[in-house]
Amino acid sequence: METDIRTQLLSLAEPEYQKFAASLIPNISNVMGVRLPAIRKIAKKIAAGDWRTYLDTAEDEYFEQVMLQAMVIGHVQTDLDELLTRIAAFVPKIDNWSVCDSFCAGLKYTKVHKEAVWNFIQPYLKSDQEYEIRFGVVMLLNFYLELPYIHQVLPLLDQIKHEAYYVKMAVAWAISIAYVKHPEVTMPYLQHNTLDDFTYNKALQKITESYRVTPEDKQFIRSMKRKAKKQVQTLNR
Repeated sequence: METDIRTQLLSLAEPEYQKFAASLIPNISNVMGVRLPAIRKIAKKIAAGDWRTYLDTAEDEYFEQVMLQAMVIGHVQTDLDELLTRIAAFVPKIDNWSVCDSFCAGLKYTKVHKEAVWNFIQPYLKSDQEYEIRFGVVMLLNFYLELPYIHQVLPLLDQIKHEAYYVKMAVAWAISIAYVKHPEVTMPYLQHNTLDDFTYNKALQKITESYRVTPEDKQFIRSMKRKAKKQVQTLNR
C-alpha cells in the first residue's frame, strides 16, 4: 500500500511548487512539492478504506507522507480511545509548523469530545519538546478559545516558558485569537501577564492585523507595546 501511495505522491509533485512550499518551512528539507488539496483527496480515500493498515505501515521519509497521515487521522471514523491512541502515536512525528497546524485543524471530532480531549492535551503543554507544545497550543486555539474554557486557557498559555520560535509564535497567535473572540476576557490578561517581550509584542501585532478589531482598539493595543530595554554600559575611566 505504502509503495503505491509514495508513487502517487511523487507523480503529483510540482517542481516550482516544491520551491515555494520548501521556502515556507525552512527547518525541513524533505518536501516533494505536492499541493495540500491533492494530499487531502488521497487522505479521504484512505480513511474510507483500510486506514489502520495504512497508518501502521506508513513511511515518514517525505513531508507529504507525514502530512497525509495527519489528514487521514482527521478523517477516520472510530471510537475516542482509538482516536486518542492514534493521535498520541502521531505527535512525535511532527517536526514543522505546517504538519502541526493542519493536523490540529483536522481533529474536528474534538468538538464532540471536548472534556476528554482537553485532558488529553494537558501533558503536551508541559512538554519540553517544541512541537509537542505547539500541538497543545494549536489545539487550544482551534477548539477551546470559548467560554468557559478560555478562562483556563489564558493561564495555561502564560505558564509556557519555552525559547523555541514556533512555540512563541503559537502562543502569540492563540492570545491574539482569544482577544478577537473575547476581548473583555483577554484584555485584563494582556495587562497582567508574565509573557516574554517577544511573545507579548507578537500577540499585540497579530491583534492589530485582524479585520475584526476596530481602528480605535488597534490604536490602544499598539500603545501597549513593550519597548526594548536599553542596555546601560558602564565606561571605565
